[in-house]
Amino acid sequence: MSTVWILAPEAPLSGHSLVASLLVMVGFLFGLRVCHSVRRRGQVGERVLILGTSALARETREAIERRPDLRYAVVGVVDNAKNLGRVVQATRPDRIVVGLVERRGRLPLYPLLEARARGIVVEDAAETYERLTGKLALEALSPSSVIFSRDFHFSRVRLALARALSLLASVIGLVVLAPVLCLIALLVKLDSRGPVFFVQERVGLSGRSFKLIKFRTMHPISRPKSEWEQDNCDRITRLGRWLRRIRLDELPQLVNILRGDMNLVGPRPHPVTNLQMMILAARNLSEVSGDAIPYYSLRCSVRPGITGWAQVRYRYANSIDEEMEKIRYDFYYLKHMSFWLDLRILFETVKTVFSGSGSREETLPAGEAVTRHLGSAGLPHAKVDLRVQRPEPSVGVSPPP
Repeated sequence: MSTVWILAPEAPLSGHSLVASLLVMVGFLFGLRVCHSVRRRGQVGERVLILGTSALARETREAIERRPDLRYAVVGVVDNAKNLGRVVQATRPDRIVVGLVERRGRLPLYPLLEARARGIVVEDAAETYERLTGKLALEALSPSSVIFSRDFHFSRVRLALARALSLLASVIGLVVLAPVLCLIALLVKLDSRGPVFFVQERVGLSGRSFKLIKFRTMHPISRPKSEWEQDNCDRITRLGRWLRRIRLDELPQLVNILRGDMNLVGPRPHPVTNLQMMILAARNLSEVSGDAIPYYSLRCSVRPGITGWAQVRYRYANSIDEEMEKIRYDFYYLKHMSFWLDLRILFETVKTVFSGSGSREETLPAGEAVTRHLGSAGLPHAKVDLRVQRPEPSVGVSPPP
């Protein structure tokens, strides 16, 4: 009450002292919030110092520059770990991202511990890269980091809930969308010669194969050119182009959910014809240990889905390298799989269906994004780059998956 009287001595507050005090307190806190927001607009949110010049460190730096909304700024890149203490003093970072190729005998333990003691966040480049891009840097993973990780753990309750929701959604979807399914089937038959449905053998749970069902969107031929979408663009029918844009060709897979082959959300199943190629490519991803890691078996530890994290974040894959890029997104999903992530994926899918827009992606020039390999090659760089890097926005538009 005394505070209110000091601020507004003439105000008629008798009988309403509690309400008036609350109003003043709320106004005071709101004013502090506004002042803080105005102050932050002209400042960098977080100063980042990168230790190392590996390909992963470079990718992490580029990912920071593609995300100006996070208000990160790279204030330096340290090539020689022995100079870390001096550079920390000069740049005063809020976060140190460690991206060294070889850490044994080269990791500056005492300067990093001292930085932690001073409240500076010390983070592995792989974690930073994962948080910024929504995909895993599989090349930077070692076998032990996968084996002993607390992630990639799929509880029975979570799997049972996902299965129950998928079954419920498929039953409701088949009943409610029955007229739409019949109409699309009729239009497919009238639009071009060939069967209504496209049936293909795909890889499912535990590596078992199943028959995936879709509405046919291409003119049938005796020998398919390849599994890549860009090699078959000339075969897409007029109706098929529209169906693929808003993903209505995937609706018959509700039957696959009822059969137990798929769930509503999960990694997209690969064709059986590509299985061996995918396994070999995934085994060669690790550049930390040089070991052949059977990543693909982990991908098959859950049921595939009609939609997934890779589908809402990336485009159609048109090469084995682009498939590996999508696998990085799949592993992000496997690591962070939760009910809330599934809801986000479904929301993004519905938004794509109704907008007809493509999936989001950090787009790079054709052929460049798919040939980068993280974790091994050092990059030519200045010994210490102390220039503040201002993030620049990057906008990419991709065809729908």
